[in-house]
Amino acid sequence: MSEWTTIARPYAQAAFDYAVENKTVTQWQEMLMFTAEVSKNETVKSLLTGSVAAEKLAEIFNGVCGEQLDLQGQNLVKILAENRRLQAFPEISVLFNQLKADFDKEIDVDITSAVKLKKQQQTDLGKSLEKRLARKVKLNCSVDPELIAGVLIKAGDTVIDGSLRSKLNRLSDALQA
Repeated sequence: MSEWTTIARPYAQAAFDYAVENKTVTQWQEMLMFTAEVSKNETVKSLLTGSVAAEKLAEIFNGVCGEQLDLQGQNLVKILAENRRLQAFPEISVLFNQLKADFDKEIDVDITSAVKLKKQQQTDLGKSLEKRLARKVKLNCSVDPELIAGVLIKAGDTVIDGSLRSKLNRLSDALQA
């Protein structure tokens, strides 16, 4: 967890609440992703950690972002500049995306398998996970031959380990106990 998470959470929540109220969630998501990338730029990052006055810093940041930000986005930049928190934009963007996923009842699921899953297997697994998690599921599939067989599923805080490697490790632990 980033050191900026606690600082970023109320800003992300306020931006999300405003976006939902005004039906501009996608627009805000794009603005926050853009500002996150701007704040990660090495030149901008050195400016953010410098001793530039907050008003000037907000003016420069908004100038760099240009037409990518609407008036409310520019106001958020000003508020963050006044509080010396422009570096929190990457975390604000991540938290905003999480709030949007919760709002849309979506979840990213990482599936690691020993061999590449076929399309039908992915479809079946996706349907089963949607029922179990009661959300729309976006699968991110990868291959790890070290699992030997089976799959490892990670969805938020939920982990389902159905790999042969894990079963062999548990059996080994039981035999040694």
